[in-house]
Amino acid sequence: MTDALEVLKKQEPDLGRLRVFAGANAQTHFLATAELKLHRKICASLEEAISKSELKNGMTISFHHAFREGDKVINTVVDALAKLGFKDMTLAASSLLSCHDPLIEHIKTGVITRIYTSGLRGKLGEAISNGLLPHPVQIHSHGGRVNLLQTGELAIDVAFLGVSCCDEFGNASGSHGKLICGSLGYAMIDAQYARKVVLLTEEIQAFPSHPASISQDRVDFVVTLAQVGDPSLISSGATRDTKDPRDLLIAGLAVDVIEHSGYFNQDFSLQTGTGGASIAATRFLEDRMSRKGITASFALGGITSGMVDLHKKNLIATIVDVQSFDSDAAESLRTDTNHIEITANEYANSASKAAYVDRVDVVILAALEIDIDFNVNVITGSDGLMRGASGGHCDVAAGANLTIIVVPLVRGRIPSVVRNVTTLVTPGESVGVLVTDHGIAVNPKRPEVEKRLRDAGLPVVTIQELQKRAIALTGEPEPLEFEDRIVGVIRYRDGSVIDVVRKVKS
Repeated sequence: MTDALEVLKKQEPDLGRLRVFAGANAQTHFLATAELKLHRKICASLEEAISKSELKNGMTISFHHAFREGDKVINTVVDALAKLGFKDMTLAASSLLSCHDPLIEHIKTGVITRIYTSGLRGKLGEAISNGLLPHPVQIHSHGGRVNLLQTGELAIDVAFLGVSCCDEFGNASGSHGKLICGSLGYAMIDAQYARKVVLLTEEIQAFPSHPASISQDRVDFVVTLAQVGDPSLISSGATRDTKDPRDLLIAGLAVDVIEHSGYFNQDFSLQTGTGGASIAATRFLEDRMSRKGITASFALGGITSGMVDLHKKNLIATIVDVQSFDSDAAESLRTDTNHIEITANEYANSASKAAYVDRVDVVILAALEIDIDFNVNVITGSDGLMRGASGGHCDVAAGANLTIIVVPLVRGRIPSVVRNVTTLVTPGESVGVLVTDHGIAVNPKRPEVEKRLRDAGLPVVTIQELQKRAIALTGEPEPLEFEDRIVGVIRYRDGSVIDVVRKVKS
């Protein structure tokens, strides 16, 4: 056969890659024994999985944040890499939270030298803002992360993905088993694009584990860990419910805006972001929808118990879930066929053939700052330090028919409505309405919306008036002073650079 193949290659040069048959299992050696065939993906330890993944210094590792503040995977994996002597790694996490503060030590020792993420919080965000990381952190949106993977700028060598349960072949779920975290919308993308995929779980189920968010054909290795995550901490921080009277006032005004915006019609669609007022607005919608006999076609995004409650009351037909923000949402995804799980690509990627954000009528989003041109900052605080997340903010703001920003006029003695935002994340051209506890401002580019709100008797003022009122309450803040060094790069959803973050002067 070797001679015949050589003749064939000369006759047909395009077939030069043909090779001679070398045996039934020459390319599938794992079929040699029944034991190897069935258990070939199971690793006795995380260290064994790292070794088998062929991870090397300078490579890129990725993680998702479905467990949010309860995540145990990132710290566990990076601790193991440090003990094994790895250096100069790029960490690509869909987001980083306060629970990931232990990464500071691994940056100091050179284990992690580059980071891609949608957000930074806690002491980690403060340390990176002060120049700890050798290279500027790349801050992307959720949709923008998929774009970076598709263009090849971000190439994942090994994805370490914590899941609620899986079988020994890697069929995995976040909404089944004893430790449910809900949608794996971000993890599914990593499983698709990573060179190697390692699943970390506390529970291995009988084969086949179904339904599977991540399929066995995406998975290389499976490791059992003592702790993958704490679901009770998913709804802490920015995703917690609120009883703050100011948040509730703003939430009520936001729902007034929705009701009179021109988009509050049968089968409208909606999304609410993180933050107390954004989440609280869901509760106020029930009365308005019931009174007017209006139901929504779908609710999108990070899903909360409030959205689930409206769905159970038949006020929202379908829930479309890229991330579950609490146990009620995770349980609903597990049991309800009209609660569907989607990937971050389906959710918000501008380069996707179809993104759900493009079908949203109204979205309510929070902000750290908004300026008189309606530009929004959700990354840096009043001290110039990174303490927030881009998330899906600019993604859904660009796609929705009406974007409503909710923010208190001042926080403490710091104005939230300013002349110029410290860091630009979502451009003002994507924002329709600002709702504060001191009134409502409408982008001049949306005169039809302003007219409807004024006709309804809502407290509409100009954004310049709100900014002046904020200064009257707080006084003019001292301008921040920055060094030349850039510590963060803000990437818009299409991959372009919309702003940078500089190190604050000591």
